[in-house]
Amino acid sequence: MSMTYYTLGNSGLRVSRLALGTMTFGTEWGWGADRETARAMFDTYVEAGGNFFDTADLYTGGTSETWLGEFVAERGLRDKAVIATKFSFNSEPGNPNAGGNGRKNIMRAVEASLKRLGTDYIDLYLMHVWDRLTPAEEVLRTLDDLVRAGKVRHIGLSDVPAWYAGRAQAVAELRGYEPISALQLEYSLAERMIEHEFVPLATRHGAGIMVWSPLASGLLSGKYRPTQAGNAGRLDGFRNTTHPGFQKFSDRNWAIVAELEQVAAELGRSMAQVAINWVATQPGIATVILGATKLAQLQDNLGALDFEIPAALRQRLGAVSSVAAPFPHPYFGSQIQVRVTGGTVTGDKPSSYSLPVLVEGEAVSISSN
Repeated sequence: MSMTYYTLGNSGLRVSRLALGTMTFGTEWGWGADRETARAMFDTYVEAGGNFFDTADLYTGGTSETWLGEFVAERGLRDKAVIATKFSFNSEPGNPNAGGNGRKNIMRAVEASLKRLGTDYIDLYLMHVWDRLTPAEEVLRTLDDLVRAGKVRHIGLSDVPAWYAGRAQAVAELRGYEPISALQLEYSLAERMIEHEFVPLATRHGAGIMVWSPLASGLLSGKYRPTQAGNAGRLDGFRNTTHPGFQKFSDRNWAIVAELEQVAAELGRSMAQVAINWVATQPGIATVILGATKLAQLQDNLGALDFEIPAALRQRLGAVSSVAAPFPHPYFGSQIQVRVTGGTVTGDKPSSYSLPVLVEGEAVSISSN
């Protein structure tokens, strides 16, 4: 395969379109990869041209960060590797300030991550999840301080409401803080809700979307069937929990799996490759995080961008996985807009639209794109 790179949001940071997720580095959670397998996956990804690694302080109790840092150091890749890690979750029961998004925890968490990773800076530091308490102003000021101190290069948000992400980006712009360069969000054929709010936010305000769970926790790989006969994957282990990321067994999703299987067969590709390709080529997507527990899975996933999905097949996948637009998005449709504009406007500006500006007294056209 030939790895290509996108800049992350409006930043100058170049990242590979496929990132290596390391949440599976370690077996502390009862599933995941042992050290030998993790190292093999790391090496395979690097040799394929990948440069973007995603981890978090709480992944496998810190083992993920530790192993990733060691693998990077052993191959002398620190200047080439783009390391993303996250904070928010609490690893000290009974200590309310050992988690969350407050300044005290961020400062604690970044030092612990730097130590485990064996590095003096983090390329992309993300808030892992909204704590429903801490103002965006406090988070942005703290992260900006870390950038100014040289401990962090770029910042991002993961698993937050769209309004909070918009607020954070506005605060950064208004106060001259480091802007949000990345939004890390769940996205797949089975989970498409980010299309309504987050994709427009990201594309208009300079944040690249990092996709997690492009295979819907393995559902779209084809290893699960509606009968559940012989299934022994992660989704089965979470069947009786309320974790939203693992509630994937539904009639809608089984219909998606069936259509995906047919499309993959017509393309002569694995279901996983087609599912990842579909996600990676959607609007606003900067990179897709691959999370594997076996080397063969990663090797297959790395071939996901070596082909194109024809428009007709893409339409089939889009149709079977479509989701109804939530309120108030139905009000933004063409019929309502006709009433808004009095029928005088039928569309947006054409792609050739340009704005004249004066440069040393001469009019120069600058494209709005």
